[in-house]
Amino acid sequence: MKFTSKAKTVSNPALLIENVCVAYAGKSAINDICLTVQPGEIFGLMGLNGAGKTTLIKSILGLREQDHGQISIFGQNKTSKQSKAQLSYLPEKFEPPWFLTGMEFLRFSLQLYNQKFDKGEMIAAAQALALDTDALNRRMNTYSKGMRQKLGLMGTMLTGCSLFILDEPMSGLDPLARSLVKKMINEMKDKERTIFLSSHILADMDEICDRVALLHEGEILYVGTTDGLKKQTHTDNLEQAFLEFIEHKDAA
Repeated sequence: MKFTSKAKTVSNPALLIENVCVAYAGKSAINDICLTVQPGEIFGLMGLNGAGKTTLIKSILGLREQDHGQISIFGQNKTSKQSKAQLSYLPEKFEPPWFLTGMEFLRFSLQLYNQKFDKGEMIAAAQALALDTDALNRRMNTYSKGMRQKLGLMGTMLTGCSLFILDEPMSGLDPLARSLVKKMINEMKDKERTIFLSSHILADMDEICDRVALLHEGEILYVGTTDGLKKQTHTDNLEQAFLEFIEHKDAA
């Protein structure tokens, strides 16, 4: 898949989260979160349902203001125009406007980021994700879940942003499509893009992430490589390591 060249070399962290706390109705959702994601890094966020992953992502995006702490993107406050212009987001439940065709949606997505629309590039991107190119001319209410997900990934990645927030990017995808998405993510890394992703498919995270964070009951319990987590827990795969780690912490 071809990407426009918008990313640039910077000295600041791509994403810096400092002592962030968020509470709902007086109950802590995430507590004292500190994370640093470097430019060009593939960083994974792991956690059970209800661990606080969605709250943290909403805080990064500015959809939920933190009660304490700071979040910056490439050295700029997350609320600044400069930081927002460098960030593109794929939500967990991607539901595109049903009345648009796939091609119309892609044109709209690129216009939001002042990116040139090239129909040939859109077709090539669809082929790279094994999306039927004829479907790009159909309204999206005819799309399957997997087709919508592929289109959402295209609309996110083709913006040329420096930082991508991907919430469950493999949702609804078959094994072939998952393989192609992982290839696409690695291609972005090669082009110095930064990827912050959340996924329940831990085998995929083990394969592509440079580092991961384990979020449990609103707190970060581990930050490091997947190999480091497996070594600490004396396990052979990331899923086993994840479960062993949180069970040990819960029992402590």
